[in-house]
Amino acid sequence: MAAPAAVPVTFATPDDSEALASVSRILHGHDMPALVGPDGEEITLPLNVYEILKDVVDAMQQGKGISVVPRDTIMTTQQAADFLGISRPTLVGLLEDGQIPFTKPGRHRRVRLADLDSFQRRHTAARREALDELTREATEGPVTTGFVQTR
Repeated sequence: MAAPAAVPVTFATPDDSEALASVSRILHGHDMPALVGPDGEEITLPLNVYEILKDVVDAMQQGKGISVVPRDTIMTTQQAADFLGISRPTLVGLLEDGQIPFTKPGRHRRVRLADLDSFQRRHTAARREALDELTREATEGPVTTGFVQTR
């Protein structure tokens, strides 16, 4: 297995700001923009492509870098940890606990981007549910209805 390649990151240049602003106005100003080819043929963008384009343009306008990576990309543990925003030892613990699938073709663990994305979505949903539960508990009872007479 070949080592995972570095993921190229693209940033907008200062010269791109005017064009990005125009693209952003088009993407945010219409329900479903179309793409016009060099021969004048016009096709409506699929919804998922439209949403990705909006996200890319918004991020580039904020000065963020953009990478387009296939979901089946294989990553090193360091790349995977960077993707999740955690330390490599923390990631290795998650891998060894079985929370994220991985392969070990030799001495090194490898993780699919799709598995990282799936873990991240599950983790985010669980955190959101825990926060919702805490909110429900905090809004029930005497604290939200006023003071309780104790004497």
